[in-house]
Amino acid sequence: MRHLLLALPFALLPVIAHAAEHHHHDHHDEHASLGSHEHGVAQLDAALEGTVLEIELRSPAINLLGFEHAANSAEDKRKVADARAQLEQPGRLFGLSAEAGCKLDEARLESPLFAGKGHEHEHEHEHEHEHEQHDAGTHSDVHAHYRYDCSTPDALTGLDLRALFEAFPGTEKIQAQVIGPNGQQGKLLRANQAQITF
Repeated sequence: MRHLLLALPFALLPVIAHAAEHHHHDHHDEHASLGSHEHGVAQLDAALEGTVLEIELRSPAINLLGFEHAANSAEDKRKVADARAQLEQPGRLFGLSAEAGCKLDEARLESPLFAGKGHEHEHEHEHEHEHEQHDAGTHSDVHAHYRYDCSTPDALTGLDLRALFEAFPGTEKIQAQVIGPNGQQGKLLRANQAQITF
């Protein structure tokens, strides 16, 4: 399954280019400007194969937390904990239909800002990560990976990310790319147009 997710950015380039051609005036600049780290923009890849659904979300930390620096204040640490708690319970964020019977098998969250939580060895390197971010001026990203097993995958017609936009209002656009039983597609999602079908 992982190879499907890795192939998505390449497989869907013709799809995205085709969509851009049909929305040249309204969306050409948006599609052209979508980069690996653009504030307000996140990327989501999903692949449904048999009963297995895999979802990967990549986002600048500022979209989810409101900041990108190391969490030093109590308020910043609370925001990190709140965001992590929501990302660790993703069922609502992706709008998975109850009829599909999808159970979360695996959830992995990766970000320099999450270091030190749940792994004792990470705490030892927390200040080292902060120092590297400060010196290099690097941007902090959040990478979340989820794997579901769905007992009735035919009932899973797509994803609805309205709750994700509501939970993280700093996220303005999500470039979603999916592979499912009906092929592949890419779509630029917003809070008022947050659905994509498999």
